Amino acid sequence: MVRAALLTVLLCGAQHVASESDEEVLSEWQIWKIQHGISHDETVRFSNANTSNSYSRSVFLFGYILVKVYFSLVVYTSQCFDDIERRAIWENNMRVIDENNQGFFMGTRLFTMTRQEYQVLQGAMMNAQFVRRGKNASARKLRHNAEKLGAHLVDYRAMGYVTEVKDQGYCGSCWAFSTTGAIEGQIYKRTGRLTSLSEQNLVDCSRPYGTYGCNGAWMANAYDYVINNGLQSTSTYPYTSVDTQPCFYDSRLSVAHISDYRFIPKGDEQALADAVATIGPITVAIDADHPSFLFYSSGIYEEPNCNPNNLSHAVLLVGYGSEEGQDYWIIKNSWGTSWGEGGYMRLIRDGSNTCGIASYALYPIL
Repeated sequence: MVRAALLTVLLCGAQHVASESDEEVLSEWQIWKIQHGISHDETVRFSNANTSNSYSRSVFLFGYILVKVYFSLVVYTSQCFDDIERRAIWENNMRVIDENNQGFFMGTRLFTMTRQEYQVLQGAMMNAQFVRRGKNASARKLRHNAEKLGAHLVDYRAMGYVTEVKDQGYCGSCWAFSTTGAIEGQIYKRTGRLTSLSEQNLVDCSRPYGTYGCNGAWMANAYDYVINNGLQSTSTYPYTSVDTQPCFYDSRLSVAHISDYRFIPKGDEQALADAVATIGPITVAIDADHPSFLFYSSGIYEEPNCNPNNLSHAVLLVGYGSEEGQDYWIIKNSWGTSWGEGGYMRLIRDGSNTCGIASYALYPIL
């Protein structure tokens, strides 16, 4: 076993030496590890070096040394592979980012990516082909109302419907932020008052309706909870980014109620645009399982490998527009303001249901 560990150490060592040929990459890797608090402590501490057996002290010390060497090698080996794996992932991410940004400056890509690390949890949702859906809105009615309005550009941020960009932290609670965002918009539409609603209220209390706290949920289940209970504001039920605390909901402090919700017909981007124009911000789920999404910085996002049925992340659709002939959606994320364009993304809108933007879209009815 020790020989195996020694062999692994030699292999790891060879990898390390070979990698040092690119001093610039190695230097950037070391800086990245320091910035993100990643260290590899190869010291093994034994809390009790005494023995009560009948062996002589010399035999015990010899055995202790062997054990210490073995466990040190095991720890080193594990850390070595961990470091190699981390660096391989990091180098691949940097390559993807650099290639994309070169394409942007050459005019072949529509968006830029950042080197900032976003270690976030998404929504851990399931394949959209098998999800329960509720009643559909009438696409014909949405089209009729949108034609009367004639809106070629919609941005609810500028109209006061949207609260500040929030941060879900290390919790797969994006579904809660997407849910509250749409309800916040509808309350503003009716009352003219913008109130930040409590995502933690949903995380803590809606499990009986089929949600899973920091492990994701479908937003219709969250809407079901609000229909039957109501929702507090962020000020009375603040966000903690955990799902291990009990439900503290107090109906006397509830500030939001809905009566129902409607789905946009699956895959119908025109109906989705009409709903945005006539209803308000819309709850949507998208495929975000791509480095290009994780490291998105600015521009109109496009990802050819997006799967409209692999809906891994929930966001809030707050508008649409066009730039130099290219149409786009405006989505609000829940990863803080340092991600994307101040916490927002412009997603390409080309009628192909990009990243599943129209696969699971719904809005609340007050």
